[in-house]
Amino acid sequence: MTRLLLAGTGLIGHRHLRHILEFPDLELVGIIDPVTQNRELADVPGFASIKEVNVDADGIVIATPTATHAPLVAEAARRGWHVLVEKPVAESLEAADGMIKAADAAGIKVLVGHHRRHHPRIRKLKEILSSGRLGQPVLGSLVWAMRKPDSYFDVDWRAGADGAPVKQNLIHDVDTLRHCFGEVVHVKGFGTNFIRGAARTESGGAVLGFDSGVIVTIAFADTTPSPWGFEAGTGENPTIPMSGQDSLRIACTEGSIEFPSLRVWSGAHTWTDRPILSETRVEDGVPLVLQLNHFADVIAGRATPVVDARDARETLAATLRIESETWPEGVQR
Repeated sequence: MTRLLLAGTGLIGHRHLRHILEFPDLELVGIIDPVTQNRELADVPGFASIKEVNVDADGIVIATPTATHAPLVAEAARRGWHVLVEKPVAESLEAADGMIKAADAAGIKVLVGHHRRHHPRIRKLKEILSSGRLGQPVLGSLVWAMRKPDSYFDVDWRAGADGAPVKQNLIHDVDTLRHCFGEVVHVKGFGTNFIRGAARTESGGAVLGFDSGVIVTIAFADTTPSPWGFEAGTGENPTIPMSGQDSLRIACTEGSIEFPSLRVWSGAHTWTDRPILSETRVEDGVPLVLQLNHFADVIAGRATPVVDARDARETLAATLRIESETWPEGVQR
């Protein structure tokens, strides 16, 4: 039995909480949250801060605001707990570096919550691209467009710059693109806040260049209801209705693929040839559950983190570049 603490009971924290309680090989031994009613659960001790924890644990799931990640990981490392920390790994590259240093010094493992890496469809996408079946990837086009309810921004830390969709949402897609194509070496973009007029980016577009030579265009917005986005396309998030629509298209030298449907277009060698459509069968799973299972394996020494803090730092670095390029002119950060 793997003994876990949970820090933070917000939107993603509640999902972690439910999955931990449902997981037969995991035991929730404490909830950390400064708000008393948020940590009240029968038979599970509650603590206002990590320093108050007085129970034995093997690991901790950190689902708190981004600015708290680095200090919480440092304290967890001091206590000898392995860590699953939500994305972004930290609020800055400097904070991420401090986290990595603390974890290395203590000899603990840090798994970062880029949970899409555990999604069966992402794994299959990576497998198809890596197989050479479609040749060399050349171009990608990605859309993430949803309208967040206004109440989403009632939480203080989301009301300003930290609530912008690049670092909160698009970072997942950036991680997926890095996973598929390598490191981001060029970024150009534009952003605006003309719908809500908030002191943050609301929508924008970016062109990413990867060290593999692949070029990807991204369009994003948190102000428009649409069926296009990872969550809507896969049904991965229970609070977002599933559309089943593709939000990512990748063109390669020997064919193309759409995601999340994984429809493959192949057989055409020039523009005079008709491409042939084929479907890909995948047995779906819940990525947050698969991630928790992986975390248990990491704690037990049976696996190394799929996304460790160093890997997540590179995703953060690319995401910060996109955010800088797409920040609306005249808006203070």
